[in-house]
Amino acid sequence: MEKQIQVQIVPMTADHLDEIAALERVCFSDPWSRNMLAEELDNALSAFLVALDATGKVAGYAGLQVVLDEGYILNVAVAPEYRRQGVAGKLLQVFLDFAQGNRLSFLTLEVRASNYAAIALYGSRGFRGVGRRRNYYEHPKEDAIIMTREFVYEDEKENN
Repeated sequence: MEKQIQVQIVPMTADHLDEIAALERVCFSDPWSRNMLAEELDNALSAFLVALDATGKVAGYAGLQVVLDEGYILNVAVAPEYRRQGVAGKLLQVFLDFAQGNRLSFLTLEVRASNYAAIALYGSRGFRGVGRRRNYYEHPKEDAIIMTREFVYEDEKENN
């Protein structure tokens, strides 16, 4: 069992933008800019969460966009020194709880085909590969695996 770091999950605020933009540059070859992140603060369809370590430093963050009853996980990023310590799983669990609490039909995301750790994490939370986007990523060019977790609610089972 890997060690688990204690983090506090909070909504993203303007105070987090510099650290998150820096994290984007470390984690992604085509990072979101600080401006793009700031725009999400005003997007009523988006919810961005931040995982803070005991000192208040950003250990990771994740973004979700909800359209009707569909959830799209936009970004999940964890600082290299906090990887494999449960941070991404904790962020993901908040989105799973939100999805069920708000009766979303599904959550979906794209992940690099070579990101085996992320694919394993999502798989452990009930996400399944449902498709592939050819050459979705740049630098380096790579396919994305589309992973989706569907939700079925007890009262809907009776109607089918």
